[in-house]
Amino acid sequence: MGRIRAVDDLQECRELWLRLWPQECLFDLWDVRECFAQRLGTTPLFVVAEEGGEPAGLLALSSPAEGEGFVAFPGETWRGETWLEQNRIPSRDPAVTEALIQSVPGALRLRYLGASSLPPGEGCFDEMNYVFVPEAYGFDFDRYWGSFSPRTRRRIEEETARLEAHGLAFRHDHAEDLETLFCMSLRAFGEASYFWNSRFLAGFEDLAQTLHRMGMLRVTTVLVGGRVAAVDLGGMFQEGYTLLVGGTDPEFPGVAKVINLYHILRGCRERLRFVDFCSGDFGWKDRFHLERRPLFRIDRPEKHPPEEAP
Repeated sequence: MGRIRAVDDLQECRELWLRLWPQECLFDLWDVRECFAQRLGTTPLFVVAEEGGEPAGLLALSSPAEGEGFVAFPGETWRGETWLEQNRIPSRDPAVTEALIQSVPGALRLRYLGASSLPPGEGCFDEMNYVFVPEAYGFDFDRYWGSFSPRTRRRIEEETARLEAHGLAFRHDHAEDLETLFCMSLRAFGEASYFWNSRFLAGFEDLAQTLHRMGMLRVTTVLVGGRVAAVDLGGMFQEGYTLLVGGTDPEFPGVAKVINLYHILRGCRERLRFVDFCSGDFGWKDRFHLERRPLFRIDRPEKHPPEEAP
């Protein structure tokens, strides 16, 4: 095993990230994560393993502005837990990964890890990630729709018909609708909303601007009778579509099903690799036959030196 060193300079952290971190989904992008790092006042700590002068593994951490220990970069926390998903520990082999974990100078709480990032014997189940894979249905929405029971199809069709009777429409990439989304979430969930914390909200606003600048932003809005009934914020990357957050108006029952089915329809029409609805079932994702992918966590308490014998 070669050298392990810690890096806290943000520019060097960025260079290590771009060099070592796989770029497979929206959460892998430095620009996405930096939005929250800048707004939430976290302190980066990247632990890098080197062999023969070359990087062999990376543990990208931050120390949150509130709380103790280290979490996945950028250290954004909502209700005491990190929020961004698809975290990784890119390394040459499991031994390097274990050495990186062992070298952390404090408590470690890593969430939303894929199984490939776990060294043998490490980690426990965290959350289930839910993904729609259009290719599994031959990119045919009707085939997907046919996987539902007749009773479920009839119930959704009845709810949709009630909305259509008032005039159901969709609009895309109307950035002004994001303010409505934030207000919907705050009205519905109050202090439990993602956006109750003003710094977390500012991170999302920066994220939307960043995705727009990169040509990756998707804002999907459902209108009923000309009124905004639902808004979802998502992003595109390499033919993958990730839904980040959404909001609905409770005056329009069934509109959540309508917008979720619309994302799946677009996934089929556009022949996307996946539509990622992120973790947490929220009472509907299993019923919508989404593919389940387990994510894991590593929790290690702070190591204390052994007490000296009296």
